[in-house]
Amino acid sequence: MPEIIAVCTSPEKGQRKNNIGKSFLIKNKGLENDAHAGHAHRQVSLLAVESINKMTAQGLDVGPGDFAENLTTRGIELFNLPIGTRLQVGPDAVLRVTQIGKECHDRCAIYHQAGDCVMPREGIFAEVLLEGKVKTGDSIKIKESYSFGVITASDKGSSGERIDESGPAISAILLPWGDIISQVIVPDNRSALAKVMQEMVAQEVDAIFTTGGTGMSPRDVTPEATLDVSDRLVPGIAEAIRRETAKATEKAMLSRGVAAISGSTLIINLPGSPKAVAECMAVILPVIEHALETVSGRGGECAR
Repeated sequence: MPEIIAVCTSPEKGQRKNNIGKSFLIKNKGLENDAHAGHAHRQVSLLAVESINKMTAQGLDVGPGDFAENLTTRGIELFNLPIGTRLQVGPDAVLRVTQIGKECHDRCAIYHQAGDCVMPREGIFAEVLLEGKVKTGDSIKIKESYSFGVITASDKGSSGERIDESGPAISAILLPWGDIISQVIVPDNRSALAKVMQEMVAQEVDAIFTTGGTGMSPRDVTPEATLDVSDRLVPGIAEAIRRETAKATEKAMLSRGVAAISGSTLIINLPGSPKAVAECMAVILPVIEHALETVSGRGGECAR
């Protein structure tokens, strides 16, 4: 299995890095206490030991960290990964590949020694989508990536009278699992909502998340619109959301949100406030990957 064989940091840029064995990948920043952390889209650098071995074969005495990479890997061909590939590092952290290679303007010491350096060609850079501990011996693997649609149901939002904060909140939470293909704001209108959902299902997104329109007012019609396009219900998701969020507020029992499947697309209704969205997503996330792989047909059977 592909693995991390070194976790390397340096206090200043331009230095070879030292293998410290373990550290922490910080969301939207990089490796803790590393000089390169927070560097735009190049938050974490990775290089395979197989690439380093190409330089040792030329007689250079080099190893992990000597190319200023943060994570040295074994068993995965990093430079052939497409931009946007998500990588699961250890049990928790998720990276997204943002760049393959790097133009080397100032020739490093290794280049002057050998007339060549492998890092600009075969090193890769990534951003941290989900943070977590990382240590030598941890696995690194390509993570399945899914596609999402996000719908905000709001009369005021659709007319520009209110800034939508809940839709972007959902999109940000979903990033470790995939990309947002479509994000729209629709009036609280049953037929308009159903039409947008059908369009997203036709785009074959893996899941649609709606926010707003789940209450008891006459204009709250998101659940009805969802039922209009659904083939099957997934009652356990809505039940779990109401049960868990009711621990924080009794008003959760008034939410009428549903979860359903249309074709091979999962649809989940969430409340309208950013705070409620975050609370509900926290309930869903522990099972989201399994839900997505099964509804999309990419997963196996649950029973053994």
